[in-house]
Amino acid sequence: MNDTSLNPQLIDFIQRSPTPFHAAAELKQRLLQAGYVELREGDRWQLQPGGRYLVVRNGSSLIAFALGNADPTENGFRMVGAHTDSPCLRVKPEPQFVNKGYYQLGVEVYGGALLNPWFDRDLSLAGRISYRDPDRQPGSVLIDFQRPVAIIPSLAIHLDREVNTARCINAQTQLPPVLMRSDEAKPQEFRQLLLAQARQQYPDLAIEAVLDFDLCLYDCQPGVVLGLKQEFIAAARLDNLLSCFIGLQALLASDAQLPRLLVCSDHEEVGSASACGADGPFLKSVLQRICADSESLARCIDRSWLISADNAHGIHPNYADKYDANHGPLLNRGPVIKINANQRYATSSETAALFRLLCEQAEVPVQSFVVRSDMACGSTIGPLTAANIGVRTLDIGVPTFAMHSIRELAGAADTGHLFTALEAFFAYNG
Repeated sequence: MNDTSLNPQLIDFIQRSPTPFHAAAELKQRLLQAGYVELREGDRWQLQPGGRYLVVRNGSSLIAFALGNADPTENGFRMVGAHTDSPCLRVKPEPQFVNKGYYQLGVEVYGGALLNPWFDRDLSLAGRISYRDPDRQPGSVLIDFQRPVAIIPSLAIHLDREVNTARCINAQTQLPPVLMRSDEAKPQEFRQLLLAQARQQYPDLAIEAVLDFDLCLYDCQPGVVLGLKQEFIAAARLDNLLSCFIGLQALLASDAQLPRLLVCSDHEEVGSASACGADGPFLKSVLQRICADSESLARCIDRSWLISADNAHGIHPNYADKYDANHGPLLNRGPVIKINANQRYATSSETAALFRLLCEQAEVPVQSFVVRSDMACGSTIGPLTAANIGVRTLDIGVPTFAMHSIRELAGAADTGHLFTALEAFFAYNG
């Protein structure tokens, strides 16, 4: 099986999703087009048998669920989880300053970003702004400059002869991007730049002043399929927009009548401890409203399964000694079951066995990843969700190079492998 047909759509989705807010908006729009109905948490819900619904929290996390014609209490949910955020550079609240005649922005590192690749890139700005209208009422919109507006120039090697052997990046002093020349003693207020951009994007909206913002820098270069045999995908934010997109496609393609659910949470890269993160109450709150009472909820969760889909480390040919020799996943060889004895991944032998069985039946290859015993292991939303609601959970992911870089690399065939596996999971009746 070597289906790569979803890759152009994946690249388009990533390009349209420079921030978690944009990713959630894209997911929402595609679900609405497919007939899903948006629910608001502050409204009274009247769910119908066979109904398909979506809920958004904070504009950056989304849950979509299809009830099918089976009782969730008796059959449980088939749930897939992913996350909408990626490591990046976030703009500080009072960011603007002029240094040696250059207008720059103060930035804060979000998550465990690999910083070196951020230098000498064509960067843009995107995110959410909160504004005041002429009636002094608040509102919010998403903005995206969409064009290169900033760059973080490297220091020439002539001025740092040790750069290739001993480079250390100071996030406070060396990461502020350059946006323009400015000879003014007092730099232009950054909110005025945002106001102009917002008015350009929303000419029919009365925006009087920008009150606050959640903005990040992103790489303008679009994703591509590359390699002599077109075997790889290079793009920003593959971790974890790839899983969000493939999870969505599998949910939309599934014609199973079992209850099924997709949850895409924000803040995974910083620990998930937020109102809209996987360590928060969002998923449990939605499940409680679907189930009639605590008894029904407990029965539903006992019969449910969750796949936490987050990128896995593919074995890097130039750094093979960084991997356990028996657990080095290869790109284009199928999704990876992630295992950790210390529960950094939530996989158990029971959940791993189910996934292997489903992949065997669907003719999807499967791999395993265990971190070296002398190295620390990362984590995912899997253990957090399992601990919060008690659902049987499996951690998997597509093998990836350069995880947490500004540009990551995955196998072109693995999108098809993951889609087929998740589609089979949504249909699993057991």
